[in-house]
Amino acid sequence: MQRRKFLTQGSLVSLGFFGLRSYAEAIDISDDLSYDDSDMARYGYGRLKKDPNKVLNLPEGFSYKIISQKGEKMSDGLIVPGLGDGMGTFKGKNPDQTIIVRNHEVSPKDLMNGGFGEDMDLLSKVSSKSFYDYGFGTMPCLGGTSTMIYNHKTQQVEKQWLSLAGTIRNCAGGTTPWGSWISCEESVLMSSKMLEQDHGYNFEVPASTDMKLYDPIPLKAMGRFNHEAVCVDPKTSIVYQTEDRPDGLIYRYVPDVSGQLSKGGRLQILAIKERASFDTRNWTTTGAKKMKKGKKYDVHWLDIDNIESPFDDLRVRGKDIGAAVFARGEGIWFGDDELYFACTNGGKEAIGQIFRYTPSKFEAQGNESDAPGTLELFLEPNKSHVVENCDNLTIAANGDLVICEDRHTPRIIGITPEGKTYKIAKNVGYKSEFAGATFSPDGSTLFVNIQVPGLTLAITGPWAKRTI
Repeated sequence: MQRRKFLTQGSLVSLGFFGLRSYAEAIDISDDLSYDDSDMARYGYGRLKKDPNKVLNLPEGFSYKIISQKGEKMSDGLIVPGLGDGMGTFKGKNPDQTIIVRNHEVSPKDLMNGGFGEDMDLLSKVSSKSFYDYGFGTMPCLGGTSTMIYNHKTQQVEKQWLSLAGTIRNCAGGTTPWGSWISCEESVLMSSKMLEQDHGYNFEVPASTDMKLYDPIPLKAMGRFNHEAVCVDPKTSIVYQTEDRPDGLIYRYVPDVSGQLSKGGRLQILAIKERASFDTRNWTTTGAKKMKKGKKYDVHWLDIDNIESPFDDLRVRGKDIGAAVFARGEGIWFGDDELYFACTNGGKEAIGQIFRYTPSKFEAQGNESDAPGTLELFLEPNKSHVVENCDNLTIAANGDLVICEDRHTPRIIGITPEGKTYKIAKNVGYKSEFAGATFSPDGSTLFVNIQVPGLTLAITGPWAKRTI
């Protein structure tokens, strides 16, 4: 527990993950029909209590508040877009403030989830030059980010506004050590008669209390593919990226200038030494040699060309030259000299895996092969009652891993350093996934989205009083 550090804006967190090797053998719990009476209620914060408002079941002493929802009027005159997904938090100007940057996974024609109204009557409030893709004025792209200033003392959003416009399906992303949010497009649509720009890029959004719509500059050197999430090594500024595809890859971006991603850099793909094109998914249908849980595999990184990938074949060409294949890479989080990422559909039962990557002490240097980085399969429970379709990852102040599930009646699951699992929350109001779970910089509040109804919630409680 002493080696863990909580991730605030730009600081390290040590995931620790002591005991995750035994997580696949975590305590058996009963079916979701009796979820609140399961053995898991003995751990963590205790049994979940039924919410009289039928939105979110939480343990005793915990409460939630809906702090933002789709359709509300924002401070800039627009409305809160729907389909909130990945989020990042940062320190505000005073101790009571947290800056939250929130993605919106909205497609171009999804007017009911856009920020301009179902009849687009608010579109004139934003200059076309502020859009990455204005769609020739007939089909503006409606994805992007909104920024909120949340006051912990009043438990209110002080102001919120659109901070990135004109992108498509902004799914997850990641915070940077220099105080910005990298927003990822989960789309590879190309320019056409309806779209002015190619899509499939990352965009950087500064975290600021100033109400501003930032210039949408695509970070093209980071590759064009179906982006999901990123994390940054604060020591090197290397960015690690996941790809949400059943046959996706893991990428790293080595910037030419530390902390300045737009200055260009080198894109590489992860491969396992002496296991060319290794299939990590462990699916029974692949017939491939399975990846063993707990075994550390030496890694090397391969250069790949034509990263603009006009045929959306970056992952295909990557596998052909030896890259390892992953099942829908999703949430990714950097810890104490190691990172973790989730693969939502990995494993024998296709219900999820978590991997750990430990970078080389010579990461991205010429002598990296002298002490290669290692990849380890940490988690593959193959039991839906333990965890199903792990998606976003984050860390509590006590060092516990917090997992969002992507399922019709999702849960937020905690994992202790000793490998014990427990319930934090269950969505009982909507058939919609949790998304974007992230703690405030001081660790007091867990922010999370319920995606389809477009709700952002703040969960508070006695986080320090976990019973395990």
